[in-house]
Amino acid sequence: MKILVIGGGGREHALVWKLRQSPRVRKIYCAPGNAGIGELAELVALAPDDIVGLLRFATTERIDLTVVGPEVSLSLGIVDRFTAQGLRIFGPAQQAAQLEVSKAFAKQLMQEQGVPTAAFATFTDPIAARDYVTQVGTPIVVKADGLAAGKGVLICQTVQEAHRAISEIMHGRVFGTAGDRVVIEEFLEGEEASFLAFTDGTTVLPLASTQDHKRIFDNDQGPNTGGMGAYSPAPVVTPALVERIVNEIMLPTIQGLKRRGITYKGILYAGLMIRGASVKVIEFNVRFGDPECQPLMVRLQSDLVEVIDATIDGRLADVSLTWNPDSAVCVVLTARGYPGHYETEQPISGLDTLRQWQEGVVFHAGTAKTGGQIVTKGGRVLGVTATGKDISAAIATVYQAVAKISWPGMHYRRDIGQRAVGRSDTPL
Repeated sequence: MKILVIGGGGREHALVWKLRQSPRVRKIYCAPGNAGIGELAELVALAPDDIVGLLRFATTERIDLTVVGPEVSLSLGIVDRFTAQGLRIFGPAQQAAQLEVSKAFAKQLMQEQGVPTAAFATFTDPIAARDYVTQVGTPIVVKADGLAAGKGVLICQTVQEAHRAISEIMHGRVFGTAGDRVVIEEFLEGEEASFLAFTDGTTVLPLASTQDHKRIFDNDQGPNTGGMGAYSPAPVVTPALVERIVNEIMLPTIQGLKRRGITYKGILYAGLMIRGASVKVIEFNVRFGDPECQPLMVRLQSDLVEVIDATIDGRLADVSLTWNPDSAVCVVLTARGYPGHYETEQPISGLDTLRQWQEGVVFHAGTAKTGGQIVTKGGRVLGVTATGKDISAAIATVYQAVAKISWPGMHYRRDIGQRAVGRSDTPL
């Protein structure tokens, strides 16, 4: 079969890498891809938001299956357009994608369904938003309602910080139209985890547990990013919690959508805050997380094509997932300045030394090939992902590999996975 993967980041590299392992796959295209993906798939110069161009390509090339990576394609209704033309595509329809496209939509749905989440209020008037913050106090979380590449969440410790955040989002338009409305939430304390599951609209099939690191600097300091690293499994998500999360969060959410006439098919990703026995949803995403996808694909032993087919066809109840018992850790290497303005076109050294690396994979994100040289092209550049018999072994291996890579201004966190070290309650 011929597969088209949409996107050009580390998540898409991991998906292409995993899909290639299926005996059913004959050829993979990726639009637009990156330098690393180009070694595994044929790159197509189409952007993820070029729905018309992607549809034309899939029709002309007779693509058997399209796998959507980024949320922007889903938000624009690519699944609806492809399905209307009789093309198989993996991901939620445009109405279902509202779970990520609008934080207000997601919060209202959770409230209706009794899904545990932080107390919240939504505003389109910045004056009313500032008055609310003054009334309820801080710490508090100010979020741009729409898509903001993982950066539209501002944790404010003082009323002045919160007022400034509201002004930047709603007046300064730092996140564009995503800031037309803000969601202001109670600040939740605890340990964050990512819970991803396949769902066909009826059945929920969880992936292995994982945890990412959002802040740019060690010890969770600095501004939020799209993700600086991730590991799997995550000890904070115990087997008992998995059952609760499925029954109290994931199933009520897809059932709530169904009551609105929306059948959710694809990956449903809940960002959770866990504190003791308390589990609350921070936000929903409607696609694989990045960088969570990288350690998950490295650990997944099942044929990804088979699981995707079962999801599209509504047969997930007949599927189970098999996992490598080893741990996996992904460390994201970024360009100088990220998550703000960052440098590009920096030549990357050391990749050749890891071509035959047996303990892991270097997944490309913001890279391109210029004159035979691989250079930086984005903020998050590479996701170095390694396995090990336990989390400590995986951490040691991944940082040995990271030390072989360099470019001017390269930055990475040195504490990825440390939260899990020494914890004996490690689940799948």
